[in-house]
Amino acid sequence: MEPSRFRREVADWLAGNLTGEFARLRGLGGPGREHEEFDLRLAWERQLAAAGWTCVGWPVEHGGRGLPLADQVAFHEEYAASGAPARVNHIGEQLLGPTLIAFGTPEQQARFLPKIVNVEELWCQGYSEPGAGSDLAAVATSAVLRDGEWIINGQKIWTSLAHQADWCFVVARTEPGSQRHHGLSYLLVPLRRDGVTIRPIQQLTGTSEFNEVFFDDARTAEDLVVGEPGEGWKIAMATLGFERGVSTLGQQIGFRRELDDITAEAKRLGTYDDPLLQADLTRARIGLRVLRAHALRTLGQAAGPEVAVGKLLWAQWHRGLGELAMRARGARSMVADGPELDEWQRLFLFTRADTIYGGSDEIERNIIAERVLGLPREARP
Repeated sequence: MEPSRFRREVADWLAGNLTGEFARLRGLGGPGREHEEFDLRLAWERQLAAAGWTCVGWPVEHGGRGLPLADQVAFHEEYAASGAPARVNHIGEQLLGPTLIAFGTPEQQARFLPKIVNVEELWCQGYSEPGAGSDLAAVATSAVLRDGEWIINGQKIWTSLAHQADWCFVVARTEPGSQRHHGLSYLLVPLRRDGVTIRPIQQLTGTSEFNEVFFDDARTAEDLVVGEPGEGWKIAMATLGFERGVSTLGQQIGFRRELDDITAEAKRLGTYDDPLLQADLTRARIGLRVLRAHALRTLGQAAGPEVAVGKLLWAQWHRGLGELAMRARGARSMVADGPELDEWQRLFLFTRADTIYGGSDEIERNIIAERVLGLPREARP
């Protein structure tokens, strides 16, 4: 379909459906704000599914629309531009689904993909641990195969939306005595079972979208390992590559809206008269163009160190935007007006984590240094 025509189709559908009770969802949700109207956002997502607007880039045979990259970009950008709420099914649609399409068995695909398309089951990602944050190869959570089931023991942390999810894809060590990226497996684990304890973690923002997840003899079926046992590192890295796909272009629309709002706030309060603030807001606008150019340049590339640059770029940019929000508001930014933070205070506090979650800046720089620039590997204990 001709891109501008497709954009109009998406925009017209969104305008015609973000009405009634869904109208109050505009601008809600997202990092640091996942608690906002979660149940209604879930209902909205199911309306998207009923109209065929979930998993638009998936192949048709797996329930998607099979849209080319240009149309996928158009969909995500128009969705963000409409003010539609942050998606609640992102982890299933953008991470696990593509992983199962690439590596899952036909039985796994038939079992899980339709329920992701229809938003009937929600997923979370079981990677980080107290001793293995960005260093995924250090995971200690173990799983042993016994009587046709994987028996899982260990702890995951910073697990986004685990308290809302039905399932978790878990990287666990299935070969006793193995080290680093060897001996890991990628398991699909039900969360609403005995042996699984989920504890929300209160953040600086006062919200709790991250969680600790404890597995104490938790069980999942033998055939719910993606790829072969021991291939977990390869599968997990592929999932991370899918995470940095076309949806990041929609994310940047949200960034631009935040920047526009901060600029308008600075003009309203008079802080925009400061030439240093003006210069930094201009630099931020230029930086946003750089983010888009990089995202478009790497669109469709296989996961690799060059793609990892994107996370480093947007995390630094967005953290800086939180700091600009505080400067634009001046001294009033330091005082909470009531028991809850305002949107700018919440933006500042939550963006402190942008350079940590999803791959810390230190890890990203090591990847770029070693695998792109060919520098010597960092000494490891």
